[in-house]
Amino acid sequence: MSRVLIAGESWVTQSTHIKGVDHFTTSSYVVGVEPLRKALESRGHEVVHLPAHLVPAEFPADLSGYDVVVLSDIGANSLQLAPEVFERARAGADRLAALRAWVSAGGGLLMIGGYLSFTGFEGKAAFRNTVLHEVLPVELLAEDDRVELPAGAAAAVTDPSHPALGGVSGAWPDLLGYNRVRPRAATKVLATLNEDPLVAVAEYGRGRSAVFTSDCSPHWAPTEFCEDWDGYARVFGGLVEWLAA
Repeated sequence: MSRVLIAGESWVTQSTHIKGVDHFTTSSYVVGVEPLRKALESRGHEVVHLPAHLVPAEFPADLSGYDVVVLSDIGANSLQLAPEVFERARAGADRLAALRAWVSAGGGLLMIGGYLSFTGFEGKAAFRNTVLHEVLPVELLAEDDRVELPAGAAAAVTDPSHPALGGVSGAWPDLLGYNRVRPRAATKVLATLNEDPLVAVAEYGRGRSAVFTSDCSPHWAPTEFCEDWDGYARVFGGLVEWLAA
């Protein structure tokens, strides 16, 4: 069993309702981590979820209590700009440097795609400009890296025997988008989408890193992928288990 920290996969939505000359706003809080949490817990892993709005204040600089860290749909700013730095202009911990050092010393890092992953929507995820970029098994684009696939597209598995895929077999359900990245020289690309890396893994120092460049929940991962397909738990379980090995 591994202890897994998942940071991100939640958001707040605010809507403006206009009715004639009057208007009002409503807000909702959404958590998208449940398919991933359930998949990992079904394989015996302990999962700690740190919602996106708590990441700036609570993402730990000391990761010694975890085997694998998952960053999913959470941008670099949320990890770099703790309240004491952004609001009070005081020097604080460099948590991305601490995460890089933790992986190099033997930890496992998984980045999952989304609008605030990799380079992201309008470049706002911004991991290309950080020290964590070198830890990832892929090179990030300088521009908005999202590829929308509204008609859906299925993954092509290139290395079905690799343990990081968890022994999944058969066709994968369609996905509706992903972040485009480029593999590094030492990277193993295990699955592709539109001939771009979907699942890729690499060693980093004494640790390991991996990416899944589509999403683990809607909208890029429709219910047929993240709820109805028994391969979902195998893929993400396999990634976590390979990272923790």
